[in-house]
Amino acid sequence: MKHLIFNLLFLIVAQSLSAQTSPNGKIRAELDDDGDLEIEYKRSGGWEDLFSIDTKAIFASKAKKVEVKYNMLTGKRRHCENAYKESVYTDNRGNKLFTLRVYNDGIAIKGTFGSVDMDDASNHWLMRWTDSYEGFFPKNQTVKPGDRFGYPALFEYCEKNKESVWVLISESNMHSNEAASSIHASTEKDHFDLLPDGTEPGGWQTFIIGKLSDIVESTLISDNSDECQLEGTSWIEPGVASWVYWAYNHGSNDFNIIKKYVDFAAQLKLKYVLIDAEWDTMKDGKTVEDAVKYALDNGVKPMIWYNSSVGWVNGAPTPKYRLNKPEDREKEFAWCEKIGVTGVKVDFFSGDTQMNMEYMIDLMKCAAKHHLVINFHGATIPRGWQRTYPNLMSTEGVYGAEWYNNVPTFTKRAASHNAILPFTRNVIGPMDYTPCAFSNSQHPHITSNAHELALTSLFESGIQHLADKPESFLAQPKEVLDYLSNLPTVWDDTKLLAGYPGEDVVIARRSGKTWYVAGINGTDEEKDIEFDIKPLKWKGTTVTLFLDGTSSNWDIKTLTAKSVGTKLSQQQTKPRGGFVIVLK
Repeated sequence: MKHLIFNLLFLIVAQSLSAQTSPNGKIRAELDDDGDLEIEYKRSGGWEDLFSIDTKAIFASKAKKVEVKYNMLTGKRRHCENAYKESVYTDNRGNKLFTLRVYNDGIAIKGTFGSVDMDDASNHWLMRWTDSYEGFFPKNQTVKPGDRFGYPALFEYCEKNKESVWVLISESNMHSNEAASSIHASTEKDHFDLLPDGTEPGGWQTFIIGKLSDIVESTLISDNSDECQLEGTSWIEPGVASWVYWAYNHGSNDFNIIKKYVDFAAQLKLKYVLIDAEWDTMKDGKTVEDAVKYALDNGVKPMIWYNSSVGWVNGAPTPKYRLNKPEDREKEFAWCEKIGVTGVKVDFFSGDTQMNMEYMIDLMKCAAKHHLVINFHGATIPRGWQRTYPNLMSTEGVYGAEWYNNVPTFTKRAASHNAILPFTRNVIGPMDYTPCAFSNSQHPHITSNAHELALTSLFESGIQHLADKPESFLAQPKEVLDYLSNLPTVWDDTKLLAGYPGEDVVIARRSGKTWYVAGINGTDEEKDIEFDIKPLKWKGTTVTLFLDGTSSNWDIKTLTAKSVGTKLSQQQTKPRGGFVIVLK
């Protein structure tokens, strides 16, 4: 009888503690009788089931509430706040299985658990895994058992006459002794296993949950990551960069071409110039030190490129094997600091293994020691490192404008893809898409000029590399050049005003008292895009509109606040068009 009473009391206590609700009361995680963790979202009509996680847990410890407040040097907003309740879940023998944090805008889970059941989702956007995370996010593609997908993954839950609920799955708080995870389709339909790339443990599997605006505006990936590990950060400066590779499909071994990009950056008052691959084979008797000096003499901060030498090595551009050993990268980064280099771009990693995680973290630490900002290319996605190591300005991990150089595929798919990225890849961290091209590279683009300009503030990146050649930019109207000269890469706030993945999107970002509202049409049809600027609480005086012209490339207007009328609630866009509105 005593054992029976004890077991009954245990079950009562376990059941009472098994439901964990977010501090704001919108998200709930509850164990069912089978030990599955049911994730629910609260609407006006009550709790709605979203997805479940197979855990086999039977008990959850009493939740402790934690407030999260911190400042960022880059990202969607300078000051971030969130809160969560944390519980430890155990099996029937008291063995720890996993830790769960239920945030105001999602959940994070770390430990041992089974597949994730997403079979109630109405639509999904998944990217097939590649080690560089350069792929498309097609809507509702066929999924077969064993298929592997990269983070993030977006799911929509539709219900008649109700606003959709959305879930974005990614990963956060990655450490050097861990392997990054990815998504593997299970044998059971719409079930997915979140598995690390190796025998080492993964990070925190992180689910952002809510309305579409909650997804886009969320900072959950950095909220759930370690605090800044650097002793000082006053030397870290985000900014806009000129970039040679896109126009020439080649590196930076021609000093005269580098000068053109330095001069362009100086004329537009851009902070950086990137001296790309092959600078170690400079022509005409010049060296990279000559290029660095020329940039510094003209008030432009130089960054230089390195091959990580763990991914694409044979046949890849140089310099190689300069960063792999601790003593070699210490020597290299000390030399960079000595000659005046202010940042490095490291390219061609080999995926999500623990070796790559450790290597990338070591690079960030060593770069910070020598006051170098860093940009990863050909690399995995950010997993909260931009908070822990704020000298990380950006990461590629995206099928971006560089692909106009590689294959003709991007020409027809770019507009729709661009209208998906704000809801997927760019949600989780800075994205070096290298936006804005008015001319063509190896393969043409068919997005409009206003669409291209919009990408510069639609996409968030601590360093925003402008893709096009100097002469193409300098041929644009003065208003466009002034816009680029004043373009922020640090934002005080971010808001989604309208949109649906692949169709259109309007995002507003604030720098100081100025709002940048960027919108694009992802379809091949003319489209009226409607949005509401009331959430911005703007009380300014001047409005500048960059629109697609009917008989030319541009229709640029400067209006006073009183004369704006309804012009800000709806914009007519061309096929694959766009607009930018600057509210001062």
